[in-house]
Amino acid sequence: MRGRSLTATLALAFGGTTLAVFALVGSFVYLALDHQIKAQDDLDIVLATRHARRLAEELEALGGIREHGDRLVSTVLGNEAMSMVVTDRQGNVLISHNLANAPTGSAASASSAGSAAAGLSAAGAAPLPRVAPVPAGARITEASIADWRDSAGAPIRGIVAAAQLRNGEIANLLIARNMTDRWLLLDRYRDKLHLAGAAGVVLAFMLGYLLIRAALRPLRDIAASAGSVTVDRLHTRISVAHVPLELETLVASLNAMLQRMEDGFQRQSRFTADLAHDMRTPLGNMRGATEVALARPRSLEEYEALLASNLEECDRLSRMIENVLFLARAEHPQFVKHMRSFDVVQELTHIAEYFEGVADEANVTVKVTGHGMLTADLELFRRAVNNLLVNAIRYTPPRGRITLDAQAGERRMQIVVANEGEPVAPEHLERIFDRFYRVDPSRSTLRPSGATREATGSAGLGLAIVRTIMELHNGTVRAASDASGTRFILSFPGG
Repeated sequence: MRGRSLTATLALAFGGTTLAVFALVGSFVYLALDHQIKAQDDLDIVLATRHARRLAEELEALGGIREHGDRLVSTVLGNEAMSMVVTDRQGNVLISHNLANAPTGSAASASSAGSAAAGLSAAGAAPLPRVAPVPAGARITEASIADWRDSAGAPIRGIVAAAQLRNGEIANLLIARNMTDRWLLLDRYRDKLHLAGAAGVVLAFMLGYLLIRAALRPLRDIAASAGSVTVDRLHTRISVAHVPLELETLVASLNAMLQRMEDGFQRQSRFTADLAHDMRTPLGNMRGATEVALARPRSLEEYEALLASNLEECDRLSRMIENVLFLARAEHPQFVKHMRSFDVVQELTHIAEYFEGVADEANVTVKVTGHGMLTADLELFRRAVNNLLVNAIRYTPPRGRITLDAQAGERRMQIVVANEGEPVAPEHLERIFDRFYRVDPSRSTLRPSGATREATGSAGLGLAIVRTIMELHNGTVRAASDASGTRFILSFPGG
């Protein structure tokens, strides 16, 4: 199943975020406008009611309300949505204004003047709503405003306030505002917000898609550069000239990976070539010797010598294959090590005793010094020291001395295998641990007899095996050489 487009996903996320922001901001602005409009209308209603009650309280009797109705009506003039109705205590309408926008409710009509219910003296006008009046003398505030709907369903906000005239009579003043225009205003504003929000989300998605696509172009360039890497072009590297800062680490990691791949491929190529060369040598020896023997009849002793020589070459091939297999297994991440703690000097002494016959045959002496305990794989430790000791015996002149020294430190244990002899050139020291590398440029193979033959037929893999063993122990191996001889230092962690 194909994965989703990162560009489209990010663009959708950007559009969704924009939608959420627009929704929050639009809701806040809409509610703020609604609150501001309502607050302004409420203030107009409260001020008009206060002013009208103050004017009514200056009148002597109810009859003065009809006589000075224009003064009272002037409090709501200038706003077509505002209306006024003044009634006496029995609900008889004294004056009214703007009946077309006046609120109506559940009382008798104006034709039944004198009834207990409030009404309007207008043909076809529905009764007024029952709203608890603000008592005479009580303060009129925004909290006194009530909401209801008229018979047509229009929203109304208004106040009913009682005014005590000078003769003690009570008049009820209704100041109301038809909120239909406000609702229409808010509806239009909400529709515009929806339209602007939808257009903004679409625009944000399109711009986000284009911007994100442009921002991801370096990734496509990196992919194109990586796609151009082939077996014949392992030297290719990804350019970091125009890579954003956030991708520099990625590019550096990819280039480092390509470098490791190139190094590994080159090592593998050299390893394959060297292996083929070294395997061809013993096979060529066996073939040549066999062809010579078959050229004419031979004696029994000559045939036995031929078979012994061929067996020797077969043993050499077997050891070479065994070493190659060990190196291949050791590079596997799941290679198993059997770690244990042991006395280093005791193990070095055992190794020196095992090679005592070989050393006597080569007329060299082996000396063990030092002390300490080490935690490592004992078999791998023995194999590493064996290879170094065989190498030392091979290149130590007669009557020379080889030293196996254990140096215990606070954090590391060092095993030094030192031998006397000609120094190794610095250019060889740098590559002496490479597979199939020999200091002898002619690549000749020493073929000692007896016990030495089994240990020395490593075909240039002995020191490479030593380095692999040290890497398995998170340690290091290095070589140093001068006029006094050559030293191989194995450095194990711990001590």
